[in-house]
Amino acid sequence: MWIRSSVKRILFFPFLIFFLISCHVKEKWHTSTFLFFDTICEIRVFCVPSLFESAQKEVSRIFTLIERHFSPGSKDLSSPLVLDLFHKALQVYNDSSGYFDITVAPLSKLWGFFNKSFRVPEENEIKRVLNYVGMNKIKEEKGKLILSPHMEIDWGGLAKGLAVELASQSLIKMGFSKGFINAGGDLYCWGKNPENASWRIGIKHPRKSGFLGILSISNMAVATSGDYQRYFERNGVRYHHIFNPYTGYPVQGKQSVTVIGPRAVLCDALSTALFANPHPEEIIRKFLDYGAILVDSKRNVSIIGKAYPFRLL
Repeated sequence: MWIRSSVKRILFFPFLIFFLISCHVKEKWHTSTFLFFDTICEIRVFCVPSLFESAQKEVSRIFTLIERHFSPGSKDLSSPLVLDLFHKALQVYNDSSGYFDITVAPLSKLWGFFNKSFRVPEENEIKRVLNYVGMNKIKEEKGKLILSPHMEIDWGGLAKGLAVELASQSLIKMGFSKGFINAGGDLYCWGKNPENASWRIGIKHPRKSGFLGILSISNMAVATSGDYQRYFERNGVRYHHIFNPYTGYPVQGKQSVTVIGPRAVLCDALSTALFANPHPEEIIRKFLDYGAILVDSKRNVSIIGKAYPFRLL
């Protein structure tokens, strides 16, 4: 009997020590950064230290998956992930009267945005390349996208948003109750921030350092498209990477568009669509849960669609 009770005590004490230590391990905020699509990305979650590594691994897994399928030059035209994103792109293409178009890759190459050999093409070059632009030219047959000769897809207006959306959804399902994922301006935040309040998201000023204003949101996504992100100048003219798919020239008239809404992938696409289309109000009416902050070429700020808490600085 004495031996049995001694064994029980020996087995019980390590368990008790482990239990007491576990009780003193508190949840706290953890942050890490990584590179994705040549962009510095950030993940911030609230959890016990032992779980943070699993959050990092899950985000890395999803972002690696997105990069493999949607990087420039990817030949994947038939995976379920690609087909699903194509259908989302087609929705925004139709709802924006064709101003959001993932087939502008030949234009981006012509203007030198793919390899940073920037140039202003001749008019005849632009007209030639426009023959290869237009989502209406893509066919879907037997679970595969069929492109016309010389056509290419640029997933840049959706891929980061998709990565943020899938990663945040996965972390929420894993039990992370508070968090923030930012992929170069495409972000999703959920729960309360480190001050136990709504997340305060700074909207970058398109022409100065610092912020244009501050959003106060939670359980929402944000994406911004701007003429300051990728551009070059010739003879005092700014040429940027957001194209009018009908003219083949960079869009004029706006400096930035920020979209707020429940889905990161749609915020990503809509920010480009609203930037490119001359009548963004007509587009946002079709997306009732989404709102946008527009800065025009004269730096006038306007808010369209659903109004989210925003303070102009």
